Amino acid sequence: MSYLQILILAIIQGACELLPVSSSAHVIAAEKLMGLDPSSPEMTMLLIMLHTGTMFAVIVYFWKAWKRDYFASTGQTQWFAIQVLSATACTGIIGFGLKKLIEKVFMRGVDHAEIEMLFSNLPLIAGALAAVGVLIIYAGLQEGKTPRHSEIQPPHALWIGVVQGLCLPFRGFSRSGATISTGMLFGLPKQRLEEFSFALAVVLTPPLIVMEAHRLIKAHTLSHDSMMHLFVPGLIGMVFSFFAGLLALKWLSRWLEGGRWKFFGFYCLIASAGVLAIHFLKK
Repeated sequence: MSYLQILILAIIQGACELLPVSSSAHVIAAEKLMGLDPSSPEMTMLLIMLHTGTMFAVIVYFWKAWKRDYFASTGQTQWFAIQVLSATACTGIIGFGLKKLIEKVFMRGVDHAEIEMLFSNLPLIAGALAAVGVLIIYAGLQEGKTPRHSEIQPPHALWIGVVQGLCLPFRGFSRSGATISTGMLFGLPKQRLEEFSFALAVVLTPPLIVMEAHRLIKAHTLSHDSMMHLFVPGLIGMVFSFFAGLLALKWLSRWLEGGRWKFFGFYCLIASAGVLAIHFLKK
């Protein structure tokens, strides 16, 4: 894999990760067009490293808002931590349970079955993109028709965590698109939803990095030099995805607050058709 390919993937990841259009689907489609294997440990690890770059972009972008809304007092911080941790716990239970169900039941008979094997399945990714597109459009159309709530309450956090867990095994089912849409259907404030959704992403990313690093090490007998050979490209990609992510966040905030949320859903439907087209062209 060349550094030009890493640069292209990093820009795609950074631009799409913080928009509700599934960065993973776009990166995987690009990898397919480049002749790379998205399900390989190297590629899944690179994707996680690119996610890390956008995680830092989230922290930089939202830090002032988090300090104002959640860290101004000890009580606020504790309440915020409880909401995030309860949502993340639901995500872990649902996501891990789905992973095991898919590997043990739907992939039964496959040698060394891993959920990552599905990450190169373009028809599945297209279906996930279409599903989240419909959810985003529905949430956008229902905006203003549901009772309004001023704050995210524990039941809301739990449901958002459940939906986030459903997204984890399926590349194409946008995490931010699904979680923010779920909150909108509950009538929650869009600014708070944006802050909360990306706080969940910051908590979720480090465990995923550890899991993918373990999978990579398990797949190879790696020397120090080969480890550096694999991780250095990822670190370079992180830098590019960080800056692309900052730009994407500014765009997302404007569209979310401007009542144009549903247009992201229409884009997901178009992207779904594009992924299917790539699948049939590459056959």
